[in-house]
Amino acid sequence: MKFKPYIRKVNYYETDRMSIVHHSNYIRYFEEARIYAMEQLGCDLIEMERQNMIIPVVDVYAKYHKSLCCSDEFAVYIKMTYFNGVKQKFDYEIRFTSDNSLACTGHSTHCFVNENHKPISIKRINPEIYNKFMSAVEE
Repeated sequence: MKFKPYIRKVNYYETDRMSIVHHSNYIRYFEEARIYAMEQLGCDLIEMERQNMIIPVVDVYAKYHKSLCCSDEFAVYIKMTYFNGVKQKFDYEIRFTSDNSLACTGHSTHCFVNENHKPISIKRINPEIYNKFMSAVEE
């Protein structure tokens, strides 16, 4: 499944005194896009947590190409590149909507744990969600 891009504008509070987005906010943009992608699959993160399926970040990486500034509109393109029921990986591209130029690339890896932070298998716990995630994996 190809996800729709997540699109929004940079808010003033996300920038420094030069109106440039602080580097930490790109990680937040990744997360916003990931939640949006999960919604496209019909997987509500809050509902999953209520069902004792928590998805912490194992690692995250960002490479900055061109700075976003206050009021810039951008799109986050996301792909799920790995999923095995216990772990998943997403790749991200943040692009300016004005000219499609690249602002940032990156990836994040996640695992699935229960409320006691013990690893779980989504395939065993919830086969329906497992199948939704499997349908979204892109090579």
